Amino acid sequence: MPEFARNAQQPNIHPEEGRSRSQAEREPRSRLERVLRSGRFAVTAELNPPDSADPQEVYDAALVLSSVCDGINAVDASGANCHMSSVAICALLTRAGYEPVYQVSCRDRNRIAIQGDLLGAAAMGVRNVLCITGDDVTVGDQPEAKRVFDLDSIQLLHTARIMRDYGVFLSGRKLTTPPQFFLGAVENPFAPPFDWRPHRLAKKVAAGAEFIQTQYCFDPARFRVFMQRVRDLGLHERCYILVGVGPLRSVGAAEFMRARVPGVYIPDAVIERLKGAPKSQQRAEGKRICIEIIQQVREIEGVAGVHIMAYRQEELVAEIVEEAGLLPRPFRSDAPPPPPRRRHRPTQRIPNP
Repeated sequence: MPEFARNAQQPNIHPEEGRSRSQAEREPRSRLERVLRSGRFAVTAELNPPDSADPQEVYDAALVLSSVCDGINAVDASGANCHMSSVAICALLTRAGYEPVYQVSCRDRNRIAIQGDLLGAAAMGVRNVLCITGDDVTVGDQPEAKRVFDLDSIQLLHTARIMRDYGVFLSGRKLTTPPQFFLGAVENPFAPPFDWRPHRLAKKVAAGAEFIQTQYCFDPARFRVFMQRVRDLGLHERCYILVGVGPLRSVGAAEFMRARVPGVYIPDAVIERLKGAPKSQQRAEGKRICIEIIQQVREIEGVAGVHIMAYRQEELVAEIVEEAGLLPRPFRSDAPPPPPRRRHRPTQRIPNP
């Protein structure tokens, strides 16, 4: 068994490895990577997974996002709440010709299941993989669920990278056809200890991360400080950084996110600005704040794009992208989705036994 695959708990990662070493040696693995390598400002967005078995709900959301985004994130039970699985959403998106970003959390599956899911996703045409540790079950609506966390995000990156680059499982057993992934990770510049965050990012890049999507940015000033340290470490030359942004629906939604959503920081100034708008205008004001933040972070050296998270507001993503001056999108795919079909009415919720 190769030494690098012997123990996923202590991956043998090399800090000098990064996009600068391999980028010129191969073709882009995905449309998202092609956009980033072209130097165009990239846009990705989250597709909020439905609480439904109807694939049309996925297609309806994807249709809104596809014309303005270079990649659509299939979210993996974010907030430790159950929805349609990210691998199933990816299957639907690739079938319709869209560009998914497959989000893989370590919370719910062990390394055996994760490696199998990665191979299955690759077989369906998935090329972008976002590796995350995952929120703890205590923040979700089923806190009695059992945690797995066999791997963390850095070990997951290592796992996906050796499957791709060395063609083996963690056991050392050979793959007949390795997956071809463009690997990503997440980072939160707004969670203390702030000085540690760039070094955490460096570990993820060393483990194999080629692109980064950050947590929501509502504080561009703090993000500038983070990016200065990122540039000092040379990380902006070894990975593509997409800043997380999103529209706030109302004061209540902002206060809920600040208090209840792990890792989200919303300054008082943002809350006060929303309070200063009439209730009927708060949604529009939240969209304006998002657009202004995009315009500010776009000017920061080392920022390669934005990742838009508009929870249950997919219809706003196209407006945000257009009004922020991010159209047209390069390398756009116009593959049509499957034809719509009649929806099923939701069934009555089953009470707890």
